[in-house]
Amino acid sequence: MAEESTTPDLVELVRGTIDPLNVGDIDASLRLYAPDAFWDLSSLGLGTFEGVAAIRGFLEEWISSYEGYEVKGEEILDLGNGIGFAVMRQGGRPLGSTGHVQERFASVATWVDGLLVRTVTYLDIDEARAAAERLAEERE
Repeated sequence: MAEESTTPDLVELVRGTIDPLNVGDIDASLRLYAPDAFWDLSSLGLGTFEGVAAIRGFLEEWISSYEGYEVKGEEILDLGNGIGFAVMRQGGRPLGSTGHVQERFASVATWVDGLLVRTVTYLDIDEARAAAERLAEERE
């Protein structure tokens, strides 16, 4: 009988960074980040964040600005060679508002030894998919 791997696959790892955010558990999400992880949100006009402390600060501020914050992975793919691609939808009701906002975006993630080391977020889903595919090929 073959032994099953106890290492989560890349899709499970990506979900492990997303799902905890829906219950406000930033610590659970960040446990999958490398200490020197880098998150590029510049295409959304939000800048870049280097290191878990900076990423935590961003997430705390971002999530706390909403009531009922939710993020879902619509499509999560393992493109091989440690590259993940995800189409995400996030939304919620901004504090002090009666309206609901929603945004769809894509992320390209680089994983090494089960830890997220780099994420680049794109508003253009097709651009993100092409970038992810190129990166996966380059890492072969």
